[in-house]
Amino acid sequence: MLFRKLRNIVEYAFFAPVNRVAQHISFRSAGKLGDILGTLAYRVLRFRRAITLDNLRHAFPEKGEAELSRIAAGTYRGYARAVVEMLWAGGADEAELKRIFLPVNRDVPLHALARGKGLILLSGHFGSWELTATSLGLQLGNPVVAIAQPQRNPYIDRAIHANRNRFGNGTVTMRQSVREVIRLTREGRIVAMLGDQSGPKEGVFVEFFGRPAATHRGPAMFSLKNDIPIVMYFILRQRDGTYKVEFEELDRSHLVGTAEEKILELTRRHTALLERYIRRYPDHWLWMHKRWKHTAYYREQMSQGGATTPGRVA
Repeated sequence: MLFRKLRNIVEYAFFAPVNRVAQHISFRSAGKLGDILGTLAYRVLRFRRAITLDNLRHAFPEKGEAELSRIAAGTYRGYARAVVEMLWAGGADEAELKRIFLPVNRDVPLHALARGKGLILLSGHFGSWELTATSLGLQLGNPVVAIAQPQRNPYIDRAIHANRNRFGNGTVTMRQSVREVIRLTREGRIVAMLGDQSGPKEGVFVEFFGRPAATHRGPAMFSLKNDIPIVMYFILRQRDGTYKVEFEELDRSHLVGTAEEKILELTRRHTALLERYIRRYPDHWLWMHKRWKHTAYYREQMSQGGATTPGRVA
């Protein structure tokens, strides 16, 4: 217990000055700092580099090692940018956040929200996803409540929580999510969540880049149970360092079968749409995820006749 507390204090002692610096530099400088840290992580620290390259080889067997290495390096820079820019946003004003985060077709989520059922904004660890809650709430004129996993370090978690919850936005933990998503959407609110991390091995499997991947059923389940529209968003990095956001409403028509079959199909659809964007912008996604860590378990169960065939990505 004492060791854990000391470790948290030491970690925060390193984090706090970085957080302060990030909040007092320009957005362009934050991006450059992210690029430097990402390059360092990829070339020197090599954190999860082997996992990243292995995932890319499976996803893009037609690409050579040089191109895969270029994509991997871009992924690390993008991840570091996302972290530094999230910290930077803690000190940015409303006008600056609107300037660097531009929706391409904001009418899509606004029309969905106007139906009075609330709205699920769904994406993955794609682009600068940590800016979402702060910036999208401002752009849509409606605060966003994000479903987020708490940080292990409570001191760092409080700091990040404060950054995310500016301008009337909010955060709900994974543990609170079932009750809170229902309550918030019934009030006509926007709930943002990421649906691309590995789900439990006992859960839903759908194909993702040609391999069955355990996927969280929550977004589809919330949507179908309460008739909540799902709008997916994709944050696209521009040459000048700013971001454009593209929205696409997820097609929920022609769902047939049992409730579980409908959840599987809707999960397949949002996974397929995410894959489509990742194929267009492969360095925007977080390839160091252990996204397929339950694939071997699933295939073993399939060989023993104990699993359902995964949804095929269109």
